[in-house]
Amino acid sequence: MKVAMIMGSNSDWPKLESAEKVLRDFGVELEVTVASAHRTPELVKEFAEGARARGVEVIIAAAGAAAHLGGFVAAYTTVPVIGVPINATALNGMDSLLSFVQMPSGIPVAVMAIDGAKNAAIFAVEILALKYPELAAKLADYRKNMKEEVRAKGEKLAALRAASSKLSESGKKLEDAVKNIIK
Repeated sequence: MKVAMIMGSNSDWPKLESAEKVLRDFGVELEVTVASAHRTPELVKEFAEGARARGVEVIIAAAGAAAHLGGFVAAYTTVPVIGVPINATALNGMDSLLSFVQMPSGIPVAVMAIDGAKNAAIFAVEILALKYPELAAKLADYRKNMKEEVRAKGEKLAALRAASSKLSESGKKLEDAVKNIIK
C-alpha cells in the first residue's frame, strides 16, 4: 500500500503534514516529492510516468496559485490523482481551487478543499480500502472513534455551559446581596 505526494514547493509541506500523519496511522507508505509543473516539468513527468512501476496506488498532488500540478500529473499516469489546492497567494487559494476543478474531460483529478490535505489522505485510504480489506476495517474504526470524540466533546461543552450558568446565577445572587447591603 503506497501513496505518493507531490507538491509544487517545499513551502507547501506545513499544510500537508496532516496527510502524512493520517497515512502513517493507517499503515500506508508515503513517498514525498517536490517538483513544479512550471519550473521542473521533466521531473513531474518522470514522477507521474513511473508511479505505477514504483508501486504507487494513489497520488496526492498539492499546489498553489495556477496549480497545474494535479492535471499535469494526471496527464502522465492512470493512477488516481487527488488534488489539494494550497492557499499560497493573495487570492486565498481560490485560484488553485479553480485550477484543480477545471480539468479537461478525460483527465480527472479528485479535488479536496483548500488546504484539505487530511481529507485527501483519508480519501486515498478509502480508495486503497477497495483492494485492502484491512484498511476498510481501520476506516470503520476511525469513523467510530470520530463519532465518539464528537459525542464526548458535546457532552463536555454541555457540562461546561451548565456549570457556567450556575456560576452566573450565583454571581447574580451575590451581586443582589451586595446591592441590598449597600442600600
